[in-house]
Amino acid sequence: MVFKQRMLFVVLLANIYSLFAQTPVLTKNDSIVKSSWIIGLGYHFVDDSGDVFNNLLDFNSSWNAVPYPSRISIGKYFENGLGVEFIGAYSRYDSGNRIDKQNLSGVKDFFSADARLSYDLNEILGDTGWFDPYLGTGLGFTNANSKSRVTANAVVGFRTWFSDKIGLDINASGKWSLSPNATNYKQYAAGIVYRFGSKKELTTEGQEKLSLIEKLEQEKINDSINLATEQEKAFQEKLAIEKEKAKQSQIEKEKQIALADERKKVENSIKALDKINFNFSSAVIKTESKNTIARLAKILEQYPDLLIEISSHTDSRGSKAYNQILSEKRLKATIDYLLTFDVNSDNISGKAFGEEKLLNECDDSTKCSEDKHQENRRSEIKILDFKK
Repeated sequence: MVFKQRMLFVVLLANIYSLFAQTPVLTKNDSIVKSSWIIGLGYHFVDDSGDVFNNLLDFNSSWNAVPYPSRISIGKYFENGLGVEFIGAYSRYDSGNRIDKQNLSGVKDFFSADARLSYDLNEILGDTGWFDPYLGTGLGFTNANSKSRVTANAVVGFRTWFSDKIGLDINASGKWSLSPNATNYKQYAAGIVYRFGSKKELTTEGQEKLSLIEKLEQEKINDSINLATEQEKAFQEKLAIEKEKAKQSQIEKEKQIALADERKKVENSIKALDKINFNFSSAVIKTESKNTIARLAKILEQYPDLLIEISSHTDSRGSKAYNQILSEKRLKATIDYLLTFDVNSDNISGKAFGEEKLLNECDDSTKCSEDKHQENRRSEIKILDFKK
């Protein structure tokens, strides 16, 4: 009773304190990804008309795309805001589209592979946690309209993050051909990005919140010193109770282990007994099986609280009805002979299964040797419960 009163007093003081000193909690919004790997998959659109800014939004004749995700990227982004990315893309120029200032007379494939260096503008604008605008530059290789070209690239884009891992990447690139036989072109892309291998750091607001949390926690520690003596007494009382419980639990555990070991010993003794077999179409116990039953009786005499189940079986020869009756006779013969010894009949139960539980493949449709059928003509012993 004294222990409960002390604990209630401590809890009451703690609750009163918590009403006046709510500690803030750091959340995922208080940290931001500073470095990571990003892979992306999406669509891209190519404007290779050669008209620069004329007919910029002429989607029907100037923009080229395929109706399935055709752009893949992977990149590593560092704490200083720089990122290195590698991009591969495929598209198709359809007949009639405007390519290199001419209308295309057939279908042509488009392939590009780019490497670029980008810079996260949040390093200048300030971290938002969900919106990442960036600028980039790099080199690439393009094969389009049966022409190959090396390009110098510039890109502007942004990523918006739905979670720590999943986001949307939208960007536009200008690609200037370094080969005289091909024109410059523009490329637009949009797709899903997945971020992994991330390293996070607290934002400025998160660092301020952490400092406040540490300060409040230190204040709580200082205040709790006044309750230390009372709490220590309560703890010691509780510890004594727990020790006594642990002691009793260990005693019970050791008792159960000893009981399990003893049960295992009995199970092994029963498993070591020879099988109780019968001759074909007979319920007469063989001499050697009588010896087995006599040894089982000794085990039951040694362990008077041992409960067992005896099950009797037949082979598959004969009708199911006949075999069921035969197994019942075998069961009765087995139990009757066992009861001729000094054993308690209340500790013995039995079941007759006929030919339902064959030990091998020797069913009605399989021809087997006599030795095989002999395996199925048996009585089995199973432990139901063991009390020491």
